[in-house]
Amino acid sequence: MLLVIDIGNTNLTLGLYEGDKLGAHWRLATDHNRMPDEYGLQFLGVLQNAGKTVKDITGISLASVVPPLTGRVIQACEEYLKQKPLVVDTGIKTGIKIRYEDPRAVGADRVCDAVAVMKLYGGPACVVDFGTATTFNAITKDGEYLGGAITAGINLAAEALYTRAAKLPRIDLQLPPSVIGRNTIHAMQSGLLFGYVSMVEGMVGRFRSELGSDMKVIATGGLAEVVAKETKVIDIISPWLTLEGLRLIWELNQ
Repeated sequence: MLLVIDIGNTNLTLGLYEGDKLGAHWRLATDHNRMPDEYGLQFLGVLQNAGKTVKDITGISLASVVPPLTGRVIQACEEYLKQKPLVVDTGIKTGIKIRYEDPRAVGADRVCDAVAVMKLYGGPACVVDFGTATTFNAITKDGEYLGGAITAGINLAAEALYTRAAKLPRIDLQLPPSVIGRNTIHAMQSGLLFGYVSMVEGMVGRFRSELGSDMKVIATGGLAEVVAKETKVIDIISPWLTLEGLRLIWELNQ
């Protein structure tokens, strides 16, 4: 059984694969202060939750965009799960070409997404990842990762409004009754949700003008379904796309 781990700035996402089938999976809060022992005990806890033990784990595939936590999680895997993880980094096989000016600067999660998209859906494609940052990633029909665009994620923007504007409250991101908000909370929800929907639609149009009219649009990340419900430009919702990429990269490197 393969354990896949995606360390993001906001969430630490884990999944268990039996063959190519994703079984139990979890989206946990990333804790930047947690020590290796704490991560190790957390991993043992989720395995127990799934009715599995350390002996069931035959490999670990890991991607991280939080360098200070990468070493701690690797240590936790080695000491508590008795496995050295395969870390998605420069030099491992991915099956795709990175055409970024500095390939080392591409986030490991973006590489995993590109690998999964090429295997599952093919190119050309635009992957929109709704995480701490909202990223747009361009993949050609030949499986080349070209680059993309990065902006603040929806939750990050909402938190910035709360912390930097004295009269604006912290809100839950949900669909308001109408685009025109009749109170502050609904106005903020409208601006954040529909504003990001309009941005996605505009960016998808610009990407399509460069990648071609047959470009597929795949949404992933924690807020993918929330945004996708409000627009027709997203073709596929794949919230666990990064985990699938981690599995495929593991298989390529065995």
